[in-house]
Amino acid sequence: MGKHVAVLMGGWSPERQVSLWSGEACAKAAESVGYRVTRVDVGRDIAQVLSALKPDVALNVLHGRPGEDGTIQGILEVLRIPYTHSGVLASALAMDKTQAKIILAAHGIPVPEGRMVSRAEAAREHVLPRPYVLKPNTGGSSVGVFIVREDQEHPPQELNRVDWGFGEDVLAERYIPGLELTCAVMGDHALGVIEIQSDLKFYDYEAKYAPGGSRHILPAQILPNIYQKARMLAVRAHRALGCRGISRTDFRYDDQAGDESGLVCLEVNTQPGMTETSLVPELAAHEGHSFGELVRWMVEDASLDR
Repeated sequence: MGKHVAVLMGGWSPERQVSLWSGEACAKAAESVGYRVTRVDVGRDIAQVLSALKPDVALNVLHGRPGEDGTIQGILEVLRIPYTHSGVLASALAMDKTQAKIILAAHGIPVPEGRMVSRAEAAREHVLPRPYVLKPNTGGSSVGVFIVREDQEHPPQELNRVDWGFGEDVLAERYIPGLELTCAVMGDHALGVIEIQSDLKFYDYEAKYAPGGSRHILPAQILPNIYQKARMLAVRAHRALGCRGISRTDFRYDDQAGDESGLVCLEVNTQPGMTETSLVPELAAHEGHSFGELVRWMVEDASLDR
């Protein structure tokens, strides 16, 4: 029997369900390639659970807090359990969109203009010229994201909901028209570039996870220099934030610009979705890696923070 792998999934973030889907897919794939797997639905007693399990590796398939913001990484460091994906600092930086943008811009990576505001301010008045995008400063899977259109008189009033669960800081950014692109990095190697198309209002949670919500064009049908530029920027972003293992960088490309100036980096995901039909496994498959081989690569790449 191979290594004992604890697959960390679930948790208590708004992205819990996505994590459960990713975690179960990875657990099955890990078993298929010979690992002994324990599925762990992460609760606040996770340190005690892992201390009792004593796994050889933690396969971190959590999304959102506490699995993506450096918290679970810190626990694993204390317990000296090697784990997949990025370490404490890189995870914390990438999760904070405003701080990540500062780092990326300092490394010459184009990012959208914008500013962080309070949820109350964003609900009270337009905080940028329309059209613009509002998103939680910490979060993923496009939950709590709004596009404010030119003809929209008032800001999204959903921001005033008493059950709003996405934090009090909201990032407002200039809306960039054009194509939705993404590129994964595996180690220090950029995989291909996917164009994501959707008939829905934008590439939101429903577009990402509902059947038929989006279409993936791989390789993206863009000019070769734009394709290679996206791959280069994905690796640069991965390194700038200090990521390791797998990451995925999302872009918008204003194809009306006609050149590389239209390519803008939106964010870096240190814990991208990992179902068999998610973007990263699709990109890996395009390069000849089966889902089982991808999961095995992640497990064997696991380490403590370097």
